[in-house]
Amino acid sequence: QVQLVESGGGLVQAGGSLRLSCAVSGRTFSSYAMGWFRQAPGKEREFVATISRSGGSKYYADSVKGRFTISRDNAKNTVYLQMNSVKPEDTAVYYCAVGRNGVAFTTSQNYGSWGQGTQVTVSS
Repeated sequence: QVQLVESGGGLVQAGGSLRLSCAVSGRTFSSYAMGWFRQAPGKEREFVATISRSGGSKYYADSVKGRFTISRDNAKNTVYLQMNSVKPEDTAVYYCAVGRNGVAFTTSQNYGSWGQGTQVTVSS
């Protein structure tokens, strides 16, 4: 049974930085793409970033491009989301997800397992 545990969320001032981590167990981590999604209050869950199984392909939502960086450490079964120059509109619960294969997709139906989420709050 796959388990995903996110950490690193919290309260940060606008313009600051935060790094989210997601540790995965119960799955051959290096065989699967990983993604980050977020859901703000009253809004639908949206794509943030994805990385292929090797880390060679990465895609970002336009809203975070140039500010967020996704990375992975296959030896540690962990995926990261480095968030720089955060804005109040980045406030949301952030979820990591395991892809159904090694290809980096931007849509949620291509992800089969999800973490419990970690809250990120950006103050203005």
